Amino acid sequence: RAAGCEVTLHNTNDGRFDAATFAEYDCAAFGSPDYFSYIAGGLKQFVDDHYILDVRRGLPGLTGKPFVLFCTHGGGGRVTTVMSGLFRRMGTQVGDVLACRGAPSPSVLADCVSLGRRLATATGTRA
Repeated sequence: RAAGCEVTLHNTNDGRFDAATFAEYDCAAFGSPDYFSYIAGGLKQFVDDHYILDVRRGLPGLTGKPFVLFCTHGGGGRVTTVMSGLFRRMGTQVGDVLACRGAPSPSVLADCVSLGRRLATATGTRA
């Protein structure tokens, strides 16, 4: 928002995200806790739904988008590698996966804002 983008938040804990509506967005930020070196189930469901709509049904507008990835972990943080691979078909990853151990500190939150600005710039929005 600080970079001038309209932002829609969706928490997959609150319900399944309709992957068909992903075509309406210019970019995306995907985040997850690290659950035993894997992403949260609701986010994995979105990835599966996206794959079906894109590959099997050929729904336009689902790929070619800039995106960023972020996660929290309890120690290992190995989910960062998994995330980069899973989201590759969405488009172009902006920056590295932003990972932090435990709750984000003020400096990590500042890094999140900076990454969000880079994402906005990648979509052509003034940052």
